[in-house]
Amino acid sequence: MLILLMRNHKGEFMKTYTVAVLGASGAVGKAMIQALEERNFPLKRLVLLASERSVGKRILFKGKEVFIQKTDEHSFDDCDIVLGAVGNDLSKKYAPFIKKAHALFIDNSSAFRLEDDVPLVIPEINGTDILHHQGIIANPNCSTIIGCIAIYALHQLSSIQSMIVSTYQAVSGAGIKGMYEYEKQLEDLTQNKEINTDVFPYQIVSNVIPQIGEFNENGYTGEEMKIQNEGRKILHAPQLKVNCTCVRVPVLRSHSLSMTLYFEKEITVGEVREALRSAQGCRLIDEPFYPMPLDCSNQDLIYVGRIRRDLTSSKGITLWCCGDQIRKGAAVNAIQICEKYIELEV
Repeated sequence: MLILLMRNHKGEFMKTYTVAVLGASGAVGKAMIQALEERNFPLKRLVLLASERSVGKRILFKGKEVFIQKTDEHSFDDCDIVLGAVGNDLSKKYAPFIKKAHALFIDNSSAFRLEDDVPLVIPEINGTDILHHQGIIANPNCSTIIGCIAIYALHQLSSIQSMIVSTYQAVSGAGIKGMYEYEKQLEDLTQNKEINTDVFPYQIVSNVIPQIGEFNENGYTGEEMKIQNEGRKILHAPQLKVNCTCVRVPVLRSHSLSMTLYFEKEITVGEVREALRSAQGCRLIDEPFYPMPLDCSNQDLIYVGRIRRDLTSSKGITLWCCGDQIRKGAAVNAIQICEKYIELEV
């Protein structure tokens, strides 16, 4: 496959890549396109793919209009990298064609995350796992990314044995349709109109819904099990235990997590703060302030604060963190995987 060369800021030649965004018309797809531009990714060509109803729509990229194309089995033939921003069914449908085209598939769905031969990667934590890919690299769940970034430096101080987590997830976690439904319900509420639900199981405006995903036999939802199952793989901590409750909240953008961590050894609040000050991908918001979704939206750091000792265990630490789940929780992490892939030259 022909790969063009361009010069970097030092004047050195570097490879350029043909990148396709699968699901380019959705919230995460659009954020991927934005991140490619913002981070000056070494592009040879950008291919935008979506369903038939979006074909012909135009998206501005570096001052030029790029048209969305219909996705079919031949859409990936000249691509080097495919960024997936579609659901499980479409990821599974197109993965064989992407692999046949010898393109790298970086998939944001949960279709392949727990498969043994598919790396599940947060570059700040386990970037070298990319070396073991077999054509697919999985992008973790948004809350998993936010939570793991917040705790990884602490896991280096002392191994985390278990966690109690509550997530407070914005409506944008349900995509553009979730954002539209929230805004429409908010408008209807102010106008004393009947409030209708479609995306969420109940009214979300002026409410919280303690369910994200379908319930499993153990009473937990699929979303709630992701932090444990994905966290074990990312942190290389197969014995990690997580008790999680996921809650949808009437916030437009950015997820928040309350996390109580139980360590192998006792660590102090001071040690936690010091570790977070230099932690890659984190911003410590120290007393008397604390992170809020409004502050951390539209940027790529995970804000961490409200750090305190757990009152039930000398080996426990409680913290609060927030992050933009569309950007770092999905799109930007995928682009960072691309960048790590290029760095490792795999």
